[in-house]
Amino acid sequence: MTPPPDERQRILDAIERILGGTPRHSNGALTVVALAAEAQVPRNALTQRHPDLRNTFYDRVRDRGATPDTELRLRAQVAQLKKTIANKNREIARLRADTTGLIRALHQVTTENDGLRQAHRLPTADVIPLRPPPSSS
Repeated sequence: MTPPPDERQRILDAIERILGGTPRHSNGALTVVALAAEAQVPRNALTQRHPDLRNTFYDRVRDRGATPDTELRLRAQVAQLKKTIANKNREIARLRADTTGLIRALHQVTTENDGLRQAHRLPTADVIPLRPPPSSS
């Protein structure tokens, strides 16, 4: 499919509108998706046919000192993932400590159980067997 002849100009105009804060066809985000929507072209027009315009857009965003929305979202996601990892690491450390304590308790109970089983098997001298009374027949 042949791109429209005015595609490059539409993209350049869209760059100016987004950077100027006056988008007409997009949310004005500093992303390729918003730029494509603003220029009313498919996204692959920026990624495949006109990567130079995409790079120009990102260069101008960086020159303005603005951080692209995708980078802001990724930074927020990285921060959230770091918190999750820290929480999981604390939980793993707690579970490891609990495991050590449980192993000690299990060993103690097993030792006591073995002792009780052994005591149950050995007859003691204190046990007096009861005999039935002699029958009077």
